[in-house]
Amino acid sequence: MTSLVSARNVSKNFGDVRAVDNVSFEIEKGRITGLIGPNGAGKTTLLKAVLGLTDCQGSLSVLGLDPFRQRKELMQNICFIADVAVLPKWIRVRQLLEFLSDIHPRFSKSRAEELLANTKISSKAKVRELSKGMVTQLHLSIITAIDAKLLVLDEPTIGLDIIFRKEFYGNLLNDYFDGERTIIITTHQVEEIENLLTDVMFINDGRIVLDASMEALPEQYVELLASGENADRARQMKPIFERDVFGKKVLTFEGVSRDKLHGLGELRTPDIADLFVAKVKGAAA
Repeated sequence: MTSLVSARNVSKNFGDVRAVDNVSFEIEKGRITGLIGPNGAGKTTLLKAVLGLTDCQGSLSVLGLDPFRQRKELMQNICFIADVAVLPKWIRVRQLLEFLSDIHPRFSKSRAEELLANTKISSKAKVRELSKGMVTQLHLSIITAIDAKLLVLDEPTIGLDIIFRKEFYGNLLNDYFDGERTIIITTHQVEEIENLLTDVMFINDGRIVLDASMEALPEQYVELLASGENADRARQMKPIFERDVFGKKVLTFEGVSRDKLHGLGELRTPDIADLFVAKVKGAAA
């Protein structure tokens, strides 16, 4: 496989604050990677480095380019949607498509029009006349119509209702992802993207605390729902985190065979949200 993003010992300081702390990772071609972390964890700073919007220490390569020094060339092969999609409010949809067709060599106006035909967005409408959901649909149609190798989404569905969020991710898979393109997503609505991801990275306090494929998680992590003596016996195998649920204990284990936990209670693979809490709070404890 080919790495589209390669980071080696990447750090970024803002004064005395270390926003990104010596992180290393690879993102392979044709993958959908979820970058998960709490507010202030370093997600946006790391994405800005990938997009060439800020410099950093260490080695960072995106599509074989230095994103900070070769940003103009890089941007021809990357699409980006931030948590606040900023489009000129005065412009009409058809004018926007014509403008993009003139300035971006990889933008297909006909493809964008085809995608917008499946929405309620009129080509005559001005951006200011569109709802937030429609603006997001417009933005997604635009980036889908650009033949880019990497798509970066930073909280793309923030402020949208559940119907628009479901449609957004459904359209993302159906209209954009083809197994060749690569997607990086950050979001706080982890449950909604879990089934889309091929890989996941957890970041906290500027450090990567988990970097794994979704396929590998069941082999590495297991949750046990137990009570009484069974919970006491399970604790001897050193869970990384423990929480209470309806009077029972949920213990999260890393690198412990399910065979060793068999018979002590109900076993399952933790979902992404629960695993993130276990990794972050467990480390803090």
